[in-house]
Amino acid sequence: MIEPSVIEAENARAKADLRADYAALGEHLDRRGIDIDAIKTRVAAYGIAVPSWGVGTGGTRFARFPGPGEPRDIFDKLEDCAVIHRLGCATPSVSLHIPWDRQPAADLKSKAQEVGLTFDAMNSNTFQDHEGQAQSYKFGSLSHTDPATRAQAVEHNLECIEIGRAIGSKALTVWVGDGSNFPGQVHFTRQFERYLDAAKQIYAALPDDWRLFSEHKMYEPAFYSTVVQDWGTNLMIAQELGDKAHCLVDLGHHAPNVNIEMIVARLIHAGKLGGFHFNDSKYGDDDLDTAAIDPFRLFLVFNELVDAEDTPGFDPAHMLDQSHNVTDPIESLMTSANEVRRAYAQALLVDRAALAGFQQENDAMMAAQCLKRAFRTDVEPILAMARLEQGGAIDPVATFRAAGYRARVAQERPAVSGAGGGIV
Repeated sequence: MIEPSVIEAENARAKADLRADYAALGEHLDRRGIDIDAIKTRVAAYGIAVPSWGVGTGGTRFARFPGPGEPRDIFDKLEDCAVIHRLGCATPSVSLHIPWDRQPAADLKSKAQEVGLTFDAMNSNTFQDHEGQAQSYKFGSLSHTDPATRAQAVEHNLECIEIGRAIGSKALTVWVGDGSNFPGQVHFTRQFERYLDAAKQIYAALPDDWRLFSEHKMYEPAFYSTVVQDWGTNLMIAQELGDKAHCLVDLGHHAPNVNIEMIVARLIHAGKLGGFHFNDSKYGDDDLDTAAIDPFRLFLVFNELVDAEDTPGFDPAHMLDQSHNVTDPIESLMTSANEVRRAYAQALLVDRAALAGFQQENDAMMAAQCLKRAFRTDVEPILAMARLEQGGAIDPVATFRAAGYRARVAQERPAVSGAGGGIV
């Protein structure tokens, strides 16, 4: 899909400068007692899952403007995801969304093997109605007042588990849009109890080596109340369901100015941090490119993650979850994966012994400077060298454009209508 010669030619133009930058950064870090090669090794081993739906053009409630070469189905999506990993070397797995990506398991496995990818968590979809379903989710799914609607939603999640088992997934992510738009519309307690009852049925069907990730969201599509509205409710769910249940944190699913890194620390303490959907936010759940608005907050999240890396059993799942309305989705996802790796690398540079000392002595200024020193360090040479040594591109976006992939698939894939709104 991307000719090796294109990657080699693009890398040849930048290789000498990269080696010089890497050597200079290595000398700087050595003076701080940090081995640059050790950081590079850990960064190279760090992977982020790509959402299958992310390689299509996103949209708003008002409109969607499709780009050229939009994927027609999951097999096209897997090809696009493979390009992202081929150039960026940071996204070895894909997270599927059912029923959007429903295809025979054997065909899914074959295509993934062909393009060199594996499958991450499965995602169920009971936040919209689908062709052929008997009951509507207009007024909820797992928490609906109608037992038949709840049973339908549970059965859909069980189907996701079965597809996932067949293709090698090990987790199910459950997000519901259930809530209310008017005071008095629902009985808060009974609605939550119905949700828990349905969630327990899904949890009971999990294979022994699987995890269930429940995802909270403050608002939208319901604007007065949401069933799983914050991390506290999410934690209640995970604790009630059992050891295989964990909380998933989407960076856009919180009120503005909420201290997300502290939420991360609390969930780590409770042993219930399941993973992340990485994106960025200006006003709400904008699903902007990761670190497009607040790279420092992303770094602060990773500061907590690195601090907890040695905790027994600590293994959070990491995935991008973005809506690309005005950029090429492949370019955005490659860039975002690199930004996640950047935050990880910066967090690895924190002098944790010094930080602990400043915290013990209540030295607020020096503790803050300790974090800022790591954050201000330009780790791009580490990221680029990791990609180069893994066979990827020093500059993924420039190489993607030079390869002409988008123009090529645009000739093969029919143009898509821009009518209507909503996400892909």
